Amino acid sequence: MKRYVLAAGLVFLIIIVTRCSFVDSSEEPNAPRVFGATYMTRNNPYFDVLNDAIAQTIEGNGDILISRDPCQDQEKQNGQILEMIDEGIEVLFLNPVDWVTVRPALEACRKAGVVVINIDTVVQDREYVTSIIETDNYQAGVLCAQDMMRRVDEARIVVIDSPGQTSIINRIDGFLDTIKGNDNYQVVYTGTSRGEFEIAAEAMQEVLEQRIDFNVVLGGNDPTALGALAALQQYRKEDGVLIYGIDGSPDFKGMLKLGYVTGTSAQSPETIGRVAADIAYDYLNGEEVPEYLSIEPYMITGENLDEYEVNGWQ
Repeated sequence: MKRYVLAAGLVFLIIIVTRCSFVDSSEEPNAPRVFGATYMTRNNPYFDVLNDAIAQTIEGNGDILISRDPCQDQEKQNGQILEMIDEGIEVLFLNPVDWVTVRPALEACRKAGVVVINIDTVVQDREYVTSIIETDNYQAGVLCAQDMMRRVDEARIVVIDSPGQTSIINRIDGFLDTIKGNDNYQVVYTGTSRGEFEIAAEAMQEVLEQRIDFNVVLGGNDPTALGALAALQQYRKEDGVLIYGIDGSPDFKGMLKLGYVTGTSAQSPETIGRVAADIAYDYLNGEEVPEYLSIEPYMITGENLDEYEVNGWQ
């Protein structure tokens, strides 16, 4: 089976099962192939980088990528997927708004013979997708918890999550399972942000207005953590607070360099996008492809920040 090349020395590949293509690509062999992509939001630079990585491969092959932004609205995303099916896509790169209620769009793809490559956030109904590519999000949460426990002997933790996104659900689960059973580490507040900066700032503002005592903030992704930081700075309450994100974004690393945040469990949207596009072509060409790929995250803190490019993604 083909070996997919990931970022050298930084990530590892877990292959669970393989599938073979049954797609007939004999029609109009000289016509460009059409691919579709939809992400839960483009109000997060992570998804721009992911889309660019996919587009680089597809457009480099002379083919067409249609991208859509549902703006965190699953009903809108389902409708956009139907539109892309009508536009003749062969493959859909899918990052769902909601991992459950995306199902009608998955059913429509199956009916139309559209191959679904599920990226970053896993859908509930996996039988509708050909391949899943994601970061090991559970481990990303574990890494944040381990770093926190290394720094402080006790913590009162604010968690800002996003219940509709399996990637963030798994990150929070990894964090909570790591501190489970240790009474020195207690979650004192759980809010939600849908993974977005502005909503996270509002959630943190609520914590501050309630005068909740805390010394650690875990954001489900980097924009969430940075939104929390913005609220803390507005209230001049950031001193002595450990702030963790998950992504490894340039914005977060910039704040890390300035000492405003503590650490981020990093992933690589460039790797995910590149591998997803390669898998799509392999499937269309009748090759075996992995059913599931997991890419290992790694912790970036002030201590090792100089090993990474601050202004770019991994």
